[in-house]
Amino acid sequence: PLGLKILLEPGRFMSGNAGALVTRVEYIKKTGKKNFVIVDAAMNDLIRPAFYDSFHEIVPLTKKAGAKVSSDVVGPVCESGDYFAKDRPLPKVGEGDTLALLSAGAYGSVMGSNYNSRSLPTEILVHGKKTSVVRRRQTIADIWANEVIADWQQKSQSSIPEKPRAKAKATKAKK
Repeated sequence: PLGLKILLEPGRFMSGNAGALVTRVEYIKKTGKKNFVIVDAAMNDLIRPAFYDSFHEIVPLTKKAGAKVSSDVVGPVCESGDYFAKDRPLPKVGEGDTLALLSAGAYGSVMGSNYNSRSLPTEILVHGKKTSVVRRRQTIADIWANEVIADWQQKSQSSIPEKPRAKAKATKAKK
């Protein structure tokens, strides 16, 4: 009767806890003041910590005994924003260990990008004991598949003379 329409966007509430980003520890770097856990995932896989300083619980997939260590969990992209956690108390982990960043279901995939020519990761659907790949990891060919060379670039590329290059190589060889 009022002519109103109610729209809801329950995104994070409905799907946030339905996904995790699973990543492997590549390196441990210790400095005088910091312990860096460098993982193979990057900000292009889960941008929320870099964008919003959002908190995602990080858990090792193998139980670790011992005291927790204050750690920065960072990706391999050379950007100051490529981090998942700063000064986070975590169990001591080592190279090759696997970590899960929880609550990544709502925006991990849809906010993913090919920044730094990094491929989007594989997505796996888990239902009870059943698993299925629902998105395969991109290849470099996938990333570049939609690139098109402009007509005017193709013409200029084909007009580059080949002989001067060949002469330059021959001249260098004689010296």
